[in-house]
Amino acid sequence: MPGSAAGPADEAASGQERGPAPGKADAPVPGGDGGSGDTVTTDVPARLDRLPWSRWHWMIVIGLGTVWILDGLEVTTVGNIAGRIAEPGSGLSVTASQITGIAAALYVAGACSGALFFGWLTDRYGRKKLFMITLAVYLSATAMTALSFQPWWFFTFRFLTGFGIGGEYAAINSAIDELIPSRFRGRVDLIINGSYWLGAIGGSLLSIVMLNTSIFPKDVGWRLTFALGVVLGLVIMLVRRHVPESPRWQFIHGYGDEANGLVADVEKQIEGEKHEKLPEAAGRITIHQRASIGFGIIARTVFTRYPRRAVLSLSLFVGQAFLYNAITFGFGNILTTFFGVGTGDTGYYFAVIAAGNFLGPLLLGHLFDTVGRRVMISSTYLLSGVLLFGTAWLFDRGSLNATTMTACWSVVLFFASAGASSAYLTVSEIFPMETRAMAIAFFYAIGTAAGGISGPLVFADLTKSGVVSDTVTAFVIGASLMCAAGLVAAFLAVKAERRSLEDIATPLSQTSPPSSGTTPAAGRA
Repeated sequence: MPGSAAGPADEAASGQERGPAPGKADAPVPGGDGGSGDTVTTDVPARLDRLPWSRWHWMIVIGLGTVWILDGLEVTTVGNIAGRIAEPGSGLSVTASQITGIAAALYVAGACSGALFFGWLTDRYGRKKLFMITLAVYLSATAMTALSFQPWWFFTFRFLTGFGIGGEYAAINSAIDELIPSRFRGRVDLIINGSYWLGAIGGSLLSIVMLNTSIFPKDVGWRLTFALGVVLGLVIMLVRRHVPESPRWQFIHGYGDEANGLVADVEKQIEGEKHEKLPEAAGRITIHQRASIGFGIIARTVFTRYPRRAVLSLSLFVGQAFLYNAITFGFGNILTTFFGVGTGDTGYYFAVIAAGNFLGPLLLGHLFDTVGRRVMISSTYLLSGVLLFGTAWLFDRGSLNATTMTACWSVVLFFASAGASSAYLTVSEIFPMETRAMAIAFFYAIGTAAGGISGPLVFADLTKSGVVSDTVTAFVIGASLMCAAGLVAAFLAVKAERRSLEDIATPLSQTSPPSSGTTPAAGRA
């Protein structure tokens, strides 16, 4: 790994890009839609970062993070039930390759579109409003998918389901990082994003029951699977009602009193829970409040002020998107095509690799806060890529069966899952607060469009041929992209561990340097 630098001339080596001096933001940013607000000084970020872990933080994690369990449940279920829906008598005239190819690509296309649309609204109208709306869109579209009677209906609502989940990625990742103390941010973000795979385990096991024709008819079981996802989502929505708006968003957008009141209430709750007085917060910043910021300012901030961070973000998302969207939607087809596994049994195998995926962020997450972002991001991407090359070689030789193939994928995805989760963490913390949701949306959309739309289409086409060398080619493409992203991270990853978000990327609205550092001492502990 390259050593860290001491000055601006060596920013490429250190991964620490710096924008203009904070004083240059004195005037409202040209092109912003609400630059006539007041100039205020606040210690809200420092107060949030110095909080100890509490029941309030658990409420944030449960209310926002559990939706990934629901997403994993649905996506995995679709991959596992593809073979059953394609069978005569399912009530829907589609082929398995159309489900794992066209429907999967439409789901991802919807997610990309939804991320951009809702990401812009999230930065403009707040995190809380949008993470309620996006969940409602997601649940409605899932319910309509269960009622599919023609392929066009199924494809349409797969797109709209993706549209909702794309908005979730933008709204939730921005909210989580702004509410979680800096010293916990890495591990919490990774585990929350990795919880997708708890849903994947549930989806795999659920598909075994739902595909059992002795329990449910062919045309009923798969529909009930989607319906169950809706029920679970409604429970999540009830919990989510209690998750507050981000105080960081509030004080920048002219709701400074609300932000101070919210943080004061949280501090009071935590002091009552811990039975001790919280230490004084260290660090204040002065910002010029504004209602919103235009697209032009966001684009210039991301690509002109932080070009290396933009390259890093795009690389991480493209690598993980191709690997995950291709394999998530296509692993069941590999088992049935090459190893003769019955469509009703693929769930057992997928549950195993899903467990490996969840254990990665769970066991490695704390290292992203201790060892550091650059080492961990680059190593997880590179390790998963190298191991996937090895899996491709063994598969090409005919050395694998369904069990050993699953074991290989479990090891690959143990590291890949931690790396993929760190892509969301990276983008959500290395750009200014005013652009956070839109930056997440943009890189998710572009990276996922490049890897997530082409991945399922290419992978479905290669695996349905039944030719081993075609599937090996798909493996090699995924491994190459993961390794390339790992190399980019080795040089460009930002040392964001245990640092305040305002320290990592100066807010566009900030009008003067922080009074005593934006990262409180507790945040560095």
